[in-house]
Amino acid sequence: MGARVTRMFRNFNLENRVHREISREKPVAAPRHATSLPLSAGSSEAVEAVSVNQKHDPLLSLLQSVYVESKDPAAAEASQEVTVGTEGERRPLRFSLPGGSYGLLELKDVPKGKLTITETLKAMNSHQQQPQTWTPGKIAQEYSLDLKDTKALLEFFIPFQVHIIPPKTKNAKQIKAS
Repeated sequence: MGARVTRMFRNFNLENRVHREISREKPVAAPRHATSLPLSAGSSEAVEAVSVNQKHDPLLSLLQSVYVESKDPAAAEASQEVTVGTEGERRPLRFSLPGGSYGLLELKDVPKGKLTITETLKAMNSHQQQPQTWTPGKIAQEYSLDLKDTKALLEFFIPFQVHIIPPKTKNAKQIKAS
């Protein structure tokens, strides 16, 4: 009900108010700043404008003789390490999954310094079962890895950990280890 009342007051005498607004004089826009005025020949501004737009041959020749070469020593060393390690240096694949690797492209060789998941699991399993034989140094030599990376792999890479939590009650179902 309140909307009807407000609509009535809003639309009351609408045509007369519109005609009054249209017939009112429109405000005049402010004049634009005069920028296109010609500069007088003797003014200092004209001399400066001409000197800025002129070519100075001696300065141009000096500028053309300047050659700047910028290098970041840290980035240059890092890029050299990356390119040296991956340019054409590949080693044959040692282990692969039987029967195709889940629809993925079958690999024939791997860049030096890299491992596939299958090779990683095989190397870690060998190290866990025979730590005296499969030392980090031997694994690094066998798979063309860096010794620091191999030690980090053996210390921090934990592929699978299964924890079987015993049930609190005796009649609860439990998964049997097979």
